[in-house]
Amino acid sequence: MESDRLGIAIKSAQAGEPEGFSALMDAYGQRLYGYFFRATASHHDAEDLLGEMMLRLVQRLKSYDDRGRFEPWLFRVAANMVRDRIRRVKTAPAITSLSADKGEGASLADQIPGENAGVEAGMLGAEASDELTAAMEKLDINTRQMILLRHFGDMSFKDIAKMFDCPLGTVLAKVHRGLRMLRELMSEQ
Repeated sequence: MESDRLGIAIKSAQAGEPEGFSALMDAYGQRLYGYFFRATASHHDAEDLLGEMMLRLVQRLKSYDDRGRFEPWLFRVAANMVRDRIRRVKTAPAITSLSADKGEGASLADQIPGENAGVEAGMLGAEASDELTAAMEKLDINTRQMILLRHFGDMSFKDIAKMFDCPLGTVLAKVHRGLRMLRELMSEQ
């Protein structure tokens, strides 16, 4: 959503106008649902979280100040909701198939950089997706969320660092190590 239209939608939603909330959900609903689905491995949980997100947006949008960027603020709320859901369930979520399109037709498996690019290129179809899913489940929850936000939330490393309230270098290192671990785990399989 271009910044002018986003600003108008935010102001409208902050004023309590349904059209503003509708415009925000039209702009971000699909990406939020995809993030929730990949983080919880459940369509039902993703739908619940998206509905809860709409309620939180209504409740908290008035506290949003437009000095910061809206998207990182929105995904910080989403990531906190996922963490809260995980704490309630007391089990780490399974990762769903990561071969789903993120809008450009590229899967996360296609985006894992490294010297052995042939490993990712050689793995095709459901088997590769299953292997990537299993490998993602072995990562710690913060690293997993950082990778999901980077590759499925299209967030910058800087925004992820703000979201997790940690230095940029920490996010870069965690994502780099996480991707390296994914490559190693996938090459073993």
